[in-house]
Amino acid sequence: MPYDYDDQNIFAKILRGEIPNRTVLETEHTLAFEDIRPQAPVHVLVIPKGAYVNFDHFGAEATEAEIVDFTRTVAKICAERGVAPGGAGDGYRLISNSGESGAQEVPHMHVHILGGRGLGRMLAPA
Repeated sequence: MPYDYDDQNIFAKILRGEIPNRTVLETEHTLAFEDIRPQAPVHVLVIPKGAYVNFDHFGAEATEAEIVDFTRTVAKICAERGVAPGGAGDGYRLISNSGESGAQEVPHMHVHILGGRGLGRMLAPA
């Protein structure tokens, strides 16, 4: 299914420099920045610089270089923020919402890295 990308979404504006952000890490294909309403002591948003709507769009159409860069950026941030269990961290959660039922608010692919405290269960029982 083809996706229509809205280049007026807030993350597109951040990538163009129209809206400021607190950059954590920037690479050739990826930008990571602090969430403006953090839900945990560590709450970083990681976005590809390409025009992808959600994770399946990114996975299907991004280049190998974009996918590797994005994945390695997430790993580097987890290590640098001290949440990676392979280091000294106690763990983290990655969240990538997609579509209306997935509660996606910004139509640009992104993941939330959350950590620094116990995060509880992923979903409450229905």
